[in-house]
Amino acid sequence: MKKTMAFAAALLAASVLSGMASAKTLVYCSEASPANFDPGTTTGGNDFDASSRTVYSRLVEFKHGGTEIEPGLADKWEISDDGLVYTFHLHPGVKFQTTDYFKPTRDLNADDVVFSFDRQFNKQNPWNGDKYLPNLTWDYYTGMDMPKYVAKWEKVDDLTVKLTLTEPNAPMLANLGMDFASIVSKEYADQLEKAGKMADFSTKPIGTGPFQFVDYQLDSVIRYAANPDYFKGKEKIDDLVFAITPDATARIQKVLAGECDVAPYPNPADLGTIKANKDVTLLDQAGLNIGYMSYNTTIPPLDKPEVRHALNQAIDREALIKSLFQDAGATPAENLIPPTMWSWNKDVKADAYNPDAAKKVLEAAGLKEIQLWASDRVRPYNPNFQRAAELIQADWAKVGVKAEIVNYEWTKYRSEGKKKDRPGAFQIGWTGDNGDPDNFFATLFACSAIGVSNYSSWCDKDFEDLIQKAKKTSDQAERTKLYEQAQVIFAKEAPAFLLAHSQVYAVVRNNVSGFKMDPLGIHRFDGVDKAE
Repeated sequence: MKKTMAFAAALLAASVLSGMASAKTLVYCSEASPANFDPGTTTGGNDFDASSRTVYSRLVEFKHGGTEIEPGLADKWEISDDGLVYTFHLHPGVKFQTTDYFKPTRDLNADDVVFSFDRQFNKQNPWNGDKYLPNLTWDYYTGMDMPKYVAKWEKVDDLTVKLTLTEPNAPMLANLGMDFASIVSKEYADQLEKAGKMADFSTKPIGTGPFQFVDYQLDSVIRYAANPDYFKGKEKIDDLVFAITPDATARIQKVLAGECDVAPYPNPADLGTIKANKDVTLLDQAGLNIGYMSYNTTIPPLDKPEVRHALNQAIDREALIKSLFQDAGATPAENLIPPTMWSWNKDVKADAYNPDAAKKVLEAAGLKEIQLWASDRVRPYNPNFQRAAELIQADWAKVGVKAEIVNYEWTKYRSEGKKKDRPGAFQIGWTGDNGDPDNFFATLFACSAIGVSNYSSWCDKDFEDLIQKAKKTSDQAERTKLYEQAQVIFAKEAPAFLLAHSQVYAVVRNNVSGFKMDPLGIHRFDGVDKAE
């Protein structure tokens, strides 16, 4: 009997080991720690990679590697002739993830969809404010002007949801494919609220996406497992690991050594080494992005356009771009949107380098000191904030302006930078979320985005009127004219210094297949496989 039991135990152990050996693990060297795992509350690309694109799904999705909308949790939808009512028909039988901290008792339904949006604007919803998370602002929902355009979300039946708008909004469908529009579990939220553990919603996520959360070692490692109940079918990768590696050179060294399978945003100086290595592939794509530096236009003398123009003219932008991007293919930015995006105005030009003219204006304005903000992270639109700050500091010193460089860690940097009374010049950037110009103009510089994602605190009536009119028509030719005019005003008022639109890179080991570069800056692992 003992021999039989011993044999059975050995057989079981061998079976388990065999299963472990056959499990596929993909390691992604991510660039930063997430602020949390609730995509409605965060704004960073690294936050979304770790939450919305792994754990969650949306009503509609962007096709992998593009900006075209396709069905997600909604199999189909209708839009009324007047453009005010959107009716979504949900995919039946979609299951929320089962984990050691939550076991769902029902499939996804319309209640989850309504709750996912209601919590982001309804002040009476207990999940809207500090009871859930301190200093909660729902930046994306607010910055995208959703409170202005959404009249109500309604449950028609378990598998049908109706969205009613206050007025037509051309980019609305694309907006619903964005990360903030991820669908969460109302049942899970209710369970946590009842238990008095609402904060767990942001640290122990539950969604319907391709991977489910396992654990997070702060600033080190995030672990996921393939969702066995994923409504589009279980992924080929069994285990997904985010190895958080802020240093760009260290990330690439890990990929070259086989410690990581995929890594984003290599240093420009490392591109030659990567290209020479036969075990990896360097992927690249023109970024749908912009690197820029916002001036707080509410604090004198930065409230004067001529002062902002002068600060721009004092910067040797060509030398700055060359130093930051080297030969990585960055394009000097003439407008807020990149030249690959429809409505880009070819006749608008950024301020030319003219330190002599700049010095006269700045001396007359009495500007002698300014704060210049820099973060500690590599971003696709700015590979070295600190180096950029030092070069700009040197240029401004030549025209009599002393710049004090202010440094913060990436998450705190953004939370401090968006404050309405933040002084000085703030380096930041943007990668488009949905392929629509509105996602640049309105999200970054609409009046409603002040305190959220409008780091310049700039509110210009003429600019605002144009971008709001452009939302209301679905005629792309008409929208193009309005956005072209808006770019002229932006260039005249200069609420920011425009740096560049960058080429974006990722490094992938050759035994990885199915990983695609994405114009929206997304790093997705659904559909990815790895040969062992």
